[in-house]
Amino acid sequence: MMSQGRAQALADALAASGRLAEPWRAAYDATPRQLFVPDVAWAVPDGPEPGYAIDRCQDPARWWDAVYADTSIVTQFDDGAGDVRSGKGAPTCSCSAPGIVFTTLDLLDVYNHHRVLEIGTGTGWTASLLAHRVGDRGVVSIEVDEQVAAQAVKNVAAAGYVPRLLVGDGAAGWPDGAPYDRVHVTCAVETFPYEWVAQTRPGGLIVAPWAPVYGSGQLARLVADGSGCAVGRFPSFASYMMLRSQRRTARWAPHHTDDAHETTTRLDPRALSGGSYAADLMIGALARGVARIPAPASDASGALSLLLVEAGREEGAWAAADYVPGQSDYRVTWYGQRNLWEEVSDAYLRWVGWGQPDRSRFGITVTPEGQHLWLDHPRHALTAT
Repeated sequence: MMSQGRAQALADALAASGRLAEPWRAAYDATPRQLFVPDVAWAVPDGPEPGYAIDRCQDPARWWDAVYADTSIVTQFDDGAGDVRSGKGAPTCSCSAPGIVFTTLDLLDVYNHHRVLEIGTGTGWTASLLAHRVGDRGVVSIEVDEQVAAQAVKNVAAAGYVPRLLVGDGAAGWPDGAPYDRVHVTCAVETFPYEWVAQTRPGGLIVAPWAPVYGSGQLARLVADGSGCAVGRFPSFASYMMLRSQRRTARWAPHHTDDAHETTTRLDPRALSGGSYAADLMIGALARGVARIPAPASDASGALSLLLVEAGREEGAWAAADYVPGQSDYRVTWYGQRNLWEEVSDAYLRWVGWGQPDRSRFGITVTPEGQHLWLDHPRHALTAT
């Protein structure tokens, strides 16, 4: 099958699954993805299959198959210091999987002649898709990495587009082009930069991957409300690389173990290790700054430890709740000024007591003072008290 056949087969599959709606099908057809994928890269399928290297010169068929599959293709590791052939290191730039790309673009609800601010140019594919949709003059795209930005300029030019491409910190937006009708974000954030809200016109949309400390990433769709705030919900899941200025680590490194406390719980730690996205939202809102690290036993026993840490704090609080099959009570060990297990388990049980509200009932509000989650209505902010 030639490249055109591969491209059409992927488009047909995406359209059949509802992830490639018009007029994005026209943008897809006019903006070939192969122009934005380097000859050597690392393909990451959307599923359990492991990633693999692709090389256009050594194995062109495999390269074309990856380009026109619903597969993310990593083009940079460790800010350029890593070898993309190895797949080792932290991914720091990619050409995202087409399914999530067009899901996100569709959520933008773009109109003709809209002005769009994009945070994270990356390979330049989405900037080009947007330029096809609203025109070159309507797109401003910002990339923090000079090397990535330089390649994106070449890619976008090869595709025949001339949007405004800038090098800088996307967290600051670009006030010279404001107000924007839409803000399209291609990297995840834990805290929404208020500059994005300030630069969006009333009624304008911000679509961005949100990566809370606790739990899985969500795709947030916010609307600027005209009073200086943005309010929205989480219509989909999303797993993206972090905005560079908000990178953080959650590492298990217990300290002061001699001073740790021990207690027991009857709550199964596995219920908190990834069972419900909605429960994760509640826990993240009420037990702020807490990250979880599920640690299944290396053998076939079925045991698991739920490890909790204060993200980004080397000497912060920590806790471990140990599930062992057949026991009625489970050991909890914790240290610090905060009892992380108590905070997390109390938040989970509050979610249970409220009838286990599903993910669609949660939302987020961004204000000049910060951000908070709410349930059912923006007035119903989730607080620990």
